[in-house]
Amino acid sequence: MDVATLRGICLEFPGAFEDFPFGPETSVFKVRAAVSGGASHEAKMFALSAMDEDDFSVSLKCDPVLAEQLRSAHPEITGAWHLNKTHWNGVRLDGTLPDSMIRDMVEDSYDLVVATLSRRQQEQLGWSRLARGTGAETPGSQGAGSWAAAPQDPDQLGRA
Repeated sequence: MDVATLRGICLEFPGAFEDFPFGPETSVFKVRAAVSGGASHEAKMFALSAMDEDDFSVSLKCDPVLAEQLRSAHPEITGAWHLNKTHWNGVRLDGTLPDSMIRDMVEDSYDLVVATLSRRQQEQLGWSRLARGTGAETPGSQGAGSWAAAPQDPDQLGRA
């Protein structure tokens, strides 16, 4: 995976945008729902990366039980640096992990963050879990995504 691919994955989700609160060298990907009248809700972070090809990694939110399982199975996944290691994984992007797995982890991170938003905000984002009546579940409770279990139907993942 390269910088452009990670950026594209992070920005493909509804309401996602890139911000630089720590300076131009660190990309922070956040989600925010629009509000009528020009106001906006507070944005919430779902991914963080220095976007440095020489030491390429991304920090992603993760269900705590799944985070431990992933860290045990993949040495490229550790507790995220400077973040709550219970809820955030640091993922080394050196080509060892398949791009599809990284994409699924980014999607799970996005879903975990959107799950904390109000129902109105989720509706504004068109969050697909609402349409299936699974808005209260977390990605970890869904079977950990396609990269941790047998291949699943795309409708069983975070987005259709």
